[in-house]
Amino acid sequence: MLEVTEAAALAAGRWMGKGDKNAADQAAVEAMRLAMDSIDISGRIVIGEGERDEAPMLYIGEEVGGGGEEIDIAVDPLEGTNLTAYGQPNSLAVLAFAPKGTLLHAPDTYMWKIATGPAAADAIHIDASPTENVQNVAKALKRNVEDIVVCILERDRHNDLIAEVRQAGARIRLISDGDVFGAVATAIEGTGIHLYIGAGGAPEGVLAATAMRCIGGCFMGRFNFRNDDERARAEQMSDCDIDGVLDMDCLVRSDEAAFIATGVTDGEMLRGVKYFGQGARTHSVAMDNKTGTVRFIETVYRTGAEKFWVRMD
Repeated sequence: MLEVTEAAALAAGRWMGKGDKNAADQAAVEAMRLAMDSIDISGRIVIGEGERDEAPMLYIGEEVGGGGEEIDIAVDPLEGTNLTAYGQPNSLAVLAFAPKGTLLHAPDTYMWKIATGPAAADAIHIDASPTENVQNVAKALKRNVEDIVVCILERDRHNDLIAEVRQAGARIRLISDGDVFGAVATAIEGTGIHLYIGAGGAPEGVLAATAMRCIGGCFMGRFNFRNDDERARAEQMSDCDIDGVLDMDCLVRSDEAAFIATGVTDGEMLRGVKYFGQGARTHSVAMDNKTGTVRFIETVYRTGAEKFWVRMD
């Protein structure tokens, strides 16, 4: 499955900085779909590009793979389409998978989210105030509140949240797009991000929750419906209490889940795709809950006939 996110990243990376987010996304979707069909799986897209009538490929319910083990698949072929289009950091090609029937079928609505890494996993709760969560994370990490960095998606709906976090004394890393990165980064040492809070897409919440389940962090969500239609769809799609706290046991009901992301543009967590004439280099993270492993993987693709030296960083 690593080659699936790598294929999407390699295709989308060609559109970096060209200002066309739709072309970048389409390139990623087509490459990911083609790569999936070469794998011996019987996969069903449960988090995808939209409903069948909204997306030509990787739509919710689409069957992918060449036949084999039955699995649920959640995808975001290009998380951060604008980030790629304008050459900004932390754009990713992302997927998660687990045994059939174990990933939440999240509707296309909003979800309030909170996430942190393993060291503070027991210190946060989505129903606690931002101030309480910041203070509890600081205590768990044995740091001053002023040392804590909270990642928040820069949206008008977060103005009060941003003001409270600032008042609490924590620092803030505002991101313009890509909240899967924001949540997962809390569990990767070296990103400098300790806590993620905010409202974003519910499908991206399932992807982030899978990563956090694999790595031992904490993720909680709560649906934030915008209308009755979204609530009705959630009632049809979800086995969880749609008005309650969505914890990782609800979002990812398996100990055999896995999460893979490949960098498209450079960021704190992963380096972006690099092209060099006769080849390309990708940088990925693969998390497997069953084996308890987190692997950072660098792959060099030779696309031309000429031989070349491979550099070790």
